[in-house]
Amino acid sequence: MEKTKNDSTNESGFVMREHEIDTSNGKARIRYLVCEPMERAGFINAFSTREGGISPLPENALNLAHFKGDDKQNVNENRRRFLRAIGATTSTIITARQTHSTERFMVEDIELARGPQPDCDAMTTDIAQVLLAIQTADCLPVLISDPVTGAMAAVHAGWRGTAGRITERTIADLMMLHGMDARDAIAALGPAACVECYEVGEDVISRYRESFGYWKKLFANFKENGKAHLDVRRANIQQLLFCGFTEDRIHAADYCTMHQTDLFFSYRREAKGQPSKVGRLLSVIGKV
Repeated sequence: MEKTKNDSTNESGFVMREHEIDTSNGKARIRYLVCEPMERAGFINAFSTREGGISPLPENALNLAHFKGDDKQNVNENRRRFLRAIGATTSTIITARQTHSTERFMVEDIELARGPQPDCDAMTTDIAQVLLAIQTADCLPVLISDPVTGAMAAVHAGWRGTAGRITERTIADLMMLHGMDARDAIAALGPAACVECYEVGEDVISRYRESFGYWKKLFANFKENGKAHLDVRRANIQQLLFCGFTEDRIHAADYCTMHQTDLFFSYRREAKGQPSKVGRLLSVIGKV
């Protein structure tokens, strides 16, 4: 018998769920985060962890991305487990070829979801039976849902995309293409490298200085060598607020992928010059 267990919901609105599922090799425990306010609004959402899979990254890892560091059959089985755990076995996962750009893509019908991956770093849709999915391993996943129109988005916000205002641009798409009013919408920001860990160089600091009047609020721990720590989460919250979101409808998970490598994959902490050795998390959103 499959079982689901909830840890307590914290002030952020997130809860860590644990689902035990049956597999051909016995039981597997899948843990994932859910933004409950978004769920109550009628949207499936989940942020995966690294637990409960079969990928050798280094072992029993729930890698959910197809890339050269893992076998296709491993990823397919991991995705099957993940979908079963979150109760979305009839949905189609759609991912993108992410390039740290500000390109966006609108999924207009189910056939597009089943076709080739788009080249983009954000996707929007208002159709059912799909799960928009963002792949991360330190970058920030941002999910957006609109209970009024049924529109939703998934955004991959690393430092480059954030500097290019990808969250703002995606919200503009939701407004223009789907009729969303930001005051009705809900945003969920998943696990990412926190400001204590996310060190960047002078080139990144300079780009933010040129792009944002409030740039100093986005950095901490300035060093004599010109480096500092970037708060990607705060930067995207600021973009959401600028677009008309209210603070009570923005939910940020209090987890750091670099501090908590027992739970999450971290490119910065684990790659050591070998990107193919680090798995990828999925953050997904769909309609119930």
